[in-house]
Amino acid sequence: MKTQLKLTSFILLLFLVTVGCEEMSEEEAERPNILFIMSDDHTSQAWGIYGGILEDLVHNPNIERLAENGVVLDNCFCTNSICVPSRASIMTGQYSHKNGVYTLGDRLEPDSLNVAKILQENGYQTAIFGKWHLKKEPSGFDKYMVLPGQGLYKNPVLKTMDNWEDEYEGGKEYKGFSSDVIADFSIEWLDSIDPEKPFFLMCHFKATHEPFDYPDRHKVLYQDIEIPYPESLFDEGPETTGRLFKGQTLENLGTRYNKASIGPWWCEYPALPFITEDLGTDEARKKIYQKFVKDFMRCGAAIDDNIGKLLDYLEATGQAENTVVIYTADQGYFLGEHGFFDKRMIYEESLRMPFVISYPNEIKENQRIDDIILNIDFPSLFLDYAGIEQPKSMQGSSFRANLSGNTPSDWRETMYYRYWTNQDIRPAHFGIRNHRYKLAMFYAQPLNKNEIVEMPFERGWEFYDLEKDPKELHNAIGDAEYQDIILEMKAEVIRQRELYGDTDEGHDLIKKVIEKSWE
Repeated sequence: MKTQLKLTSFILLLFLVTVGCEEMSEEEAERPNILFIMSDDHTSQAWGIYGGILEDLVHNPNIERLAENGVVLDNCFCTNSICVPSRASIMTGQYSHKNGVYTLGDRLEPDSLNVAKILQENGYQTAIFGKWHLKKEPSGFDKYMVLPGQGLYKNPVLKTMDNWEDEYEGGKEYKGFSSDVIADFSIEWLDSIDPEKPFFLMCHFKATHEPFDYPDRHKVLYQDIEIPYPESLFDEGPETTGRLFKGQTLENLGTRYNKASIGPWWCEYPALPFITEDLGTDEARKKIYQKFVKDFMRCGAAIDDNIGKLLDYLEATGQAENTVVIYTADQGYFLGEHGFFDKRMIYEESLRMPFVISYPNEIKENQRIDDIILNIDFPSLFLDYAGIEQPKSMQGSSFRANLSGNTPSDWRETMYYRYWTNQDIRPAHFGIRNHRYKLAMFYAQPLNKNEIVEMPFERGWEFYDLEKDPKELHNAIGDAEYQDIILEMKAEVIRQRELYGDTDEGHDLIKKVIEKSWE
C-alpha cells in the first residue's frame, strides 16, 4: 500500500513538474522579439510622417508601413542631443551625469550595466550591427559587428570579437554601401539563431550622419527639383530672434564643401566639386541648403530600403506578429532651420527624436500619442516587454501602457535636458520643456576647466511659447505676459535637476556661473 502511495505521489510530482515546464516554455515563447533599428541624425523633418515642408518629397514607404502598423510618438525627446551621450542613455537608461558619458569624447565602459546585458542574462539572444560609437568593446551581446567610430559609408570596416581593438583600430572591410551591409548582416544573424528563443537585435545605421552619402541607386532622386526652404533659413541669430548665440550655420557646411572640393578633407562628400565662394550671401546659403537637404534625403532613402528588407524578413519567417519593431534616430538635426545644420541644441529640430513602433500582438494600428517620452525610457520599455524588472539605477520609465492608450496618471508633464560641451556657437546649457513652454539656461561653461571661460555673448535664459511660436523665432524671456510662467518654470528647473540628481556637485565653477546668471 505504501509503495503504491509513493508511486502515485511520484507520478503526481512528475506531472506537476512537467506542466510547470510546459508553462514556462509557453511563457518563454510569448516573450516578444525586439528589433531596435536606429539611425544617426535622421531627423523628424525628413521622415514624411511628421509633416513639414519635405513631407511630399521624402522617399519613405517603409517608415510609412511601420507607422500604419503601429504607433508614432509625437513628443519623443533626447536628454543630450549628441551621438555618444544619447547612445549611452539608450543603453543604460540614465542621464549623462549618471552614466559618465557627457560628450563625444567619452566612452561607455564594458563593465557598465546596460540593457543588452540584462536581456542576455534572462534568456534573450542578443546582437548589434552597425554604429556603436561608445569607444570601448560592446558588452552584453552574443555577437557584434560594429563600425570604428563614425565608420565609412562605402566598403565599411566592421569590428568583431575576433578582431576588436579600442578606438579606431581593428576590424575588416566589407564591400557595399554601409546601410545595405549592416542590414544584410543583421538578417544573416537572425537566420542563424535559435527560433525557439527570443532575440534582441540592435541594427544601427551610420546614415544619415555627415557627409550624407548615398548609394548610386538614389543619386538621381530630387535631381531636377528645388527643395522648399524653411521659414527661418535666413535667421541671422540674436538680431532676428533674440537668442543669445549665433549657432552652427549653413555657411560653415559650405566652407567644408569648398575645402573638400579642392583638397583632402576629414570626410568624402558626394557629388563634388561644390563651390560657393563666388556667390552672394543669400545665394550661397540657398545653394548649400539645396545640396545638403537633397543628399540628406537620398541618404535617408537607403535607410528606408533596408527597413523594408528587415520587415520583409520578419513576415517571410512568420515572426512579425511577435516582434516589437522600433525605428528611431539618436537625436534630431537641423535642416536649415534658423540657418543651421548639425544638432546639440534644445531647439525642437535637434531635441526631438522621431520614433515609430510596431507590435501586432499588442499595439493597435495607425495610432499617435503626444506623451513626453525620453531616450532614457527605451530600456525600461524593452525590459517590460521581456517581463524583467528594471534595476533601480535606471532613471526612465516604461511607456508600454502609453502605447496602448492607457497613459499612467502620474506620467511626466515636463522633460529635462542638458548639453555639456561648450563652444561659442553651441554653448553648454540645460533646460526644460513641457507641452507648451520651453525654458533654457545657456550657462556656457565647459566641464573640467579651472577658470571661468570668456564668451562672446552674455550668459542667460531663453524662453519660448511653443503654441504661439512653434518654430522658436522669438525669445520671449523679457515679455511681460510670461513673467509669472517663467518664475514657475525656473522653480521647475530646480525640481527637475534635483529629481534626476543633476546638481553639479563637484563642478564648482559651473555652479558659480549658473548662480551668477540665474536672474
